[in-house]
This record gives sequence, C-alpha cells and structure tokens, in this order.
Amino acid sequence: MWDPAVYHRFGQERSRPFFDLVARVGAERPRTVVDLGCGPGELTATLAERWPGARVVGLDSSPEMIAKAAALGSPAEFRLGDLAHWRPGPGTDVVITNAALQWVPGHGDLLTAWVRSLPSGAWFAMQVPGNFDAPSHRALREVARSEPFADALGDLVREAPVDDAAGYAARLLAEGAAVDAWETTYVHLLPATGDEHPVLRWMEGTALRPVKAALDDTRWRAFRATLGAKLTAVYPARSGHVAFPFRRIFVVAHVQEEK
Repeated sequence: MWDPAVYHRFGQERSRPFFDLVARVGAERPRTVVDLGCGPGELTATLAERWPGARVVGLDSSPEMIAKAAALGSPAEFRLGDLAHWRPGPGTDVVITNAALQWVPGHGDLLTAWVRSLPSGAWFAMQVPGNFDAPSHRALREVARSEPFADALGDLVREAPVDDAAGYAARLLAEGAAVDAWETTYVHLLPATGDEHPVLRWMEGTALRPVKAALDDTRWRAFRATLGAKLTAVYPARSGHVAFPFRRIFVVAHVQEEK
C-alpha cells in the first residue's frame, strides 16, 4: 500500500527530476498526454497547465494515490490501472513516466512496444532511479537477507531492476526514434532533525514500502531500527544535514515521421 503522506515527506526533492525530464520534451500542441505512474497527481496537474489544450491522463496502480489525485480538482483525468497492461491510443502524442518503471518487471520490452505504437512526432520521456548500488540500498539488501528477516523477505528486495541510460537509449534508437539520454546525481541535503535518520524516512516512502507490507509490526520495528543504525553510519550528519547522493536515469525519445 502506498501512503501519499509518507511519499510527500521530501516532495521538493522528489519532484525536481520530473521537471528536469519534462523540460526536454519539445511537444507544442499534443492531443493526449499520459503520465504513467502519476502518484498523488500534483505533477500530472502541471502537465495540464503546460498543455491546456490537451487531454491529460494520469494512470497509477495505487488506489490511495488515485484517490489523492482525484481530489485535486485538476482538469487532468486520473485512472487506476497497471502500467504493464497500458497501451497508447492513436492520439497519444506525449507519454511521461517518472520514477515508476523500476516497479514493473520486464519494462524494457514495454518501452519497445509503446514507442512502436506511438504516432509519428510523438514524445516518450522516462526517468528511473539509478541508485540501487548506493550505500542505502546495499544496507537495505544486507539487512533484508539477514536473520530474522530473510524468511519473510526472500527475494523481495531486488538488485538493480533498471538499465543504464545507454542501454535504454540503444533500445529506443533501434526503433528509429531520436533519443536524448543522460544521468544526473542529485545531492539531496536532508535536514537531520529529530531522532530518525532522514535517509530512513526517505526510503519509507518508496523502497521500504514492500518490506513493511511483508513484515509483522514487531519485525518491522526491528528491521527499521537495524537499517537506521546502518544508515547513520554511512550517511553521517554534518552541519545539521545529511548529504544523500541520488543517481537518476533519464531518456527522452522523439518518434520520427517515418518509423
């Protein structure tokens, strides 16, 4: 279960890659704009502001997120759905997917299918986290695979489920698209306030969500405490802040007139 309030804890830091991604989309008058993995909807609403003449649709698999998005009063439409089963309609001129595809197994094949189905002149833009080898995620895997957690978590905590920018670019270039691909490492300076480590609080909004769902309350508290101690060791506070480097992978593809 996704918790919009927990996800919003670091809203400014989480939203920055979205705006950096969308800034590279050159569509002028798209007919339909789709945001795959729209979450609580605030970022999708900005797409309706940028392209007021377009039909803007947000899709997410979380009922909690869609309920939050629907309450915004935005002209964008919000729908519950599985990204793995989505296919673009004939008027889909822009597809945005921000920090969502890492949750979709086999999404590389989906990219190929989507770009093949988009009309000439359409834009596809994606961003996924590339921090799976960061100290935060190495610590997460270490704790998850130790006792007394390993039996409940098993392979739930994944190795890197994403490709790098060059790999995604090669896939979309093979479909005849013009591709712009890059990677950025944001250094988030998280305030070190209170008793809880800020990187732990960050991870609760995303990577720790399936872990919490798999553990009972007692083991979840123990897991959280163990991971928090490891994060404190690898991300020390300095001058009241914790520096949290976060690598992101971006790809923008423009479908050419002759596919």
